[in-house]
Amino acid sequence: MSVGAEGSADAGLGASAPAARAEPAPAPAVADASRKPASIAVRLFLSAALWTGAVLLIVGVTLSSYYTRSVERGFDQRLHVYLKTLVAAVADGTFSREDPGSFGEPRFDLPLSGWYWQITRIDREPPESTTSKSLFEEQLPRLADLGVGETLVGTREGYALGPEEQRLRMVERIIDLGQDGRYLISIGAASGEIDKDVADFNFALLMSFLALGLGLMATTGFQVVFGLRPLGRMRSQLSEIRRGGRSSLDGDFPKEIAPLVGELNALLESNREIVERARTHVGNLAHGLKTPLSVIANEAHAGEGGFAEKVREQALVMRRQIDHHLERARLSAGVAFTGETAEVKPALEALARTMQKVHRERELIVEASAPADLRFRGERQDLDEMVGNLVDNACKWARTRVTLSAEAGAARGRPTLRVVIEDDGPGLGADQREDVLRRGRRLDESKPGSGLGLAIVSDLAAMYGGRLQLGESASGGLRCELELPAA
Repeated sequence: MSVGAEGSADAGLGASAPAARAEPAPAPAVADASRKPASIAVRLFLSAALWTGAVLLIVGVTLSSYYTRSVERGFDQRLHVYLKTLVAAVADGTFSREDPGSFGEPRFDLPLSGWYWQITRIDREPPESTTSKSLFEEQLPRLADLGVGETLVGTREGYALGPEEQRLRMVERIIDLGQDGRYLISIGAASGEIDKDVADFNFALLMSFLALGLGLMATTGFQVVFGLRPLGRMRSQLSEIRRGGRSSLDGDFPKEIAPLVGELNALLESNREIVERARTHVGNLAHGLKTPLSVIANEAHAGEGGFAEKVREQALVMRRQIDHHLERARLSAGVAFTGETAEVKPALEALARTMQKVHRERELIVEASAPADLRFRGERQDLDEMVGNLVDNACKWARTRVTLSAEAGAARGRPTLRVVIEDDGPGLGADQREDVLRRGRRLDESKPGSGLGLAIVSDLAAMYGGRLQLGESASGGLRCELELPAA
């Protein structure tokens, strides 16, 4: 197939100037995957979760501390009742060391029961102590020795280790009876009741706050999703614009993002105007250059001699260069706004019918097939331009048959379409395939053409983020594979 395939360096131009060496394209910057910015939804949710967790933690610790002090005060009140009873018994002389009694609490009589009292006369050396039966020859520690300070009423309250390493809640008080002596009266009780009440309260508090925290997180998640829904709608509409489903953003948006929507619509409209102006300028430039060039060529054809031949030669070179660069400018303007889509199957079928009519005298068979729902993300004119050049080139070199086919695919995480054009002509070698992609390069001057078609196809495909590849068909001819973005 298209040995006369169009490429990139004109034969006449190549005689007077060496082909420019293509510079390698710079490698795209690779984003640091480890530093992906978090989404707004994640930021909002995490900030709300951290703040809610901090508040619940502070409130929980405060409530637990307050409840602990409250339980301790209630427990201390019970201990103070027994303390006052002992103080009264010592003060009025009714206390008997031989038979002190239980003071209404049977656990004072049970050995190591956890409830203890102790009366110590501290004005003698060594001090004399009388204890409850429950102490079982043990002694209660002194809170003063543990650094516990006195309250406003002269008592001390605190925790200490008692018999068998029991943790006790104790209260003690010193009374001075003058000549009758000076006494330290202590009451202690195992703190298990306090610990159990506090543990039960903390567990209930933890379960309650856990349920409350989960409820608040669910509410926050709903608020984030609901609050960011307009941004999702805007993203969906922008995606439709890119696919060609709509031309602008519309609908009611919150006042916080309404200005952004307005600026985006203004930017889209400005882009359309720029594209239209570019197309207009390209058309004007084409008419402005081609008309004088045609006059020069006609005058050269009317003349004779070496000078006229040189003018005709250079006029042909100029025409090829103008056609190539004007076509590239037109294509760049068309690709600048990719908000349109085109159906692939009707385009291929129309090209097949047209080419079969053009080459009717050769009785070529041109067949086209493509899925009905396959769409090209771009203009129909550009699709016709690319595929048309390839099909026309295939028809020039095919013996009997040219086939066109298209199918959906994916590349680099985006949907693509693959158009394949094959013929049963003589084909090209591997080195020739690279050669024909150079602008203006024609391997056979006997075939009509300017040598620009394949260069235009390759350039336009690259502008759309696609590519053109040449290979060998199943019948030995040329196989052209065009990869383009799909909608």
